[in-house]
Amino acid sequence: MKIKKILSALAIVSAVLFSGCKNDEPSINTDNPDGIPVQSTLQANVELNDASGFAILAGSAITSTGATNITGDIGLCPGSSIGGFPPGVLVGTKQINTDIAVQAKLDLNTAYNDIAGRTCTDIVTLSGNIGGLTLTPGLYKTTSSLAISSGDLTLDAKGKSSAIFIIQIASTLTTTSGRQVILKGGAKASNIFWQVGSSATFGSTSVFKGTVLAMQSITFNTGATLDGQALARIGGIVMAGNTIVKQ
Repeated sequence: MKIKKILSALAIVSAVLFSGCKNDEPSINTDNPDGIPVQSTLQANVELNDASGFAILAGSAITSTGATNITGDIGLCPGSSIGGFPPGVLVGTKQINTDIAVQAKLDLNTAYNDIAGRTCTDIVTLSGNIGGLTLTPGLYKTTSSLAISSGDLTLDAKGKSSAIFIIQIASTLTTTSGRQVILKGGAKASNIFWQVGSSATFGSTSVFKGTVLAMQSITFNTGATLDGQALARIGGIVMAGNTIVKQ
């Protein structure tokens, strides 16, 4: 009987010990199957102010070839050349060094610096190619370039339509031909902000979502589309038969 009691006690102790160990093992993130951490810090919206009405805003020349369609205003400051409309179709106004364009450019600079300077305790670091991943609301950063190339990128707001996504990119942003940014769970293009440390290039027929704030230039290859805004602080914006709709 004594032996049975001892064995029974040992079994109970073992069960407790193993149960405690399970809590220390890495767990699968059921909120995000890709394993990207789900952040608890909520990001405040980015205030674009007078830049908010522009589908395209650049520092130097804006050029377009082919049947580009833009819904939203086009602004240029301090450059002076906007070409390609027509044959491109613009549902909006052209603002070249007007008071509106000048103020919009100042507001773009302020918004860019706001985004670039943000941090939080649960910021997530990304690197290289993020095609095929799913990101949930929060603040993300890279220390170099970022690409969407091996698959489509999904942004999932988890049912919170007001949720903000901010991606800080130290260098270039690139998408390859045909790749897409897919919105899920109520995510809105107007709540997605890409701060690009140098230039952004969108591959032919790619589909992108959000506001792109680039330090240098933005290039849209043939047939690429954007739901959002393309805002370049210093360089120009080049288009080729694209569809850009301000969100």
